[in-house]
Amino acid sequence: MSALDSGRTPHPPATRTAADAGPPVDERPRAPAPRRGWRADPWGAALRSGHGPLFLRRADGWLLPLEVERWCAAADPVDATVLARCEGPVLDIGCGPGRLVHALAAAGRPVLGIDVCPEAVDRTVSGGGTALCRSVFDPLPSEGRWGTVLLMDGNIGIGGDPGHLLARAAGLVAPGGQALVEAAGPDVDERIEVRVVDGRGGRGADFPWARVGARALPAYADTAGWRVERRWRAEGRSFLQLRRRR
Repeated sequence: MSALDSGRTPHPPATRTAADAGPPVDERPRAPAPRRGWRADPWGAALRSGHGPLFLRRADGWLLPLEVERWCAAADPVDATVLARCEGPVLDIGCGPGRLVHALAAAGRPVLGIDVCPEAVDRTVSGGGTALCRSVFDPLPSEGRWGTVLLMDGNIGIGGDPGHLLARAAGLVAPGGQALVEAAGPDVDERIEVRVVDGRGGRGADFPWARVGARALPAYADTAGWRVERRWRAEGRSFLQLRRRR
């Protein structure tokens, strides 16, 4: 899961942590801006340790457990159903600790992970992957030329606006490119403010988030220039393969 960002404010200067997957990136300094998200502890602490507990907490006290241990492990058989559908060079949006980047790289696929959390990028790179500390809404390498973008592990919620995120993703892929998106398990469609908590008193700042189920996601996709090509479920997880309309 991504180290979240609000989706529209500029990043501080990006750090190139591994070789680029495309043309040179503009590294000119940009004015730092406050940013809501979970770039800091307790999310960073969980990535450093590789385990939780960790939760998203809504203002009403509702908690969503975060699967830190699974995300920090190797890609599993359910992940493999997604990775097998990847085409061309792959951009993993909100790559987290990099399990999908590692699996694709090991298979010889060109892949770049992006995440706004330095600990996530460090863990991806230390495991042999390529990653940049950058938001999906920042300038990125090879815009308009990616074959596949990944939005896994709830990352359709980045920025709290699924339509805006999918429109941005459509601008990142080549004509006819695809997005592989994991939908929320429940049949939900909500935009909420959440924070990351560790259940032991540690908590981050509030930030916007969204949860979108497989029934609601096609409407967002259609508005953003995608068509649904395939849906599938595996071990309780739901996925959609979206194709950018030409």
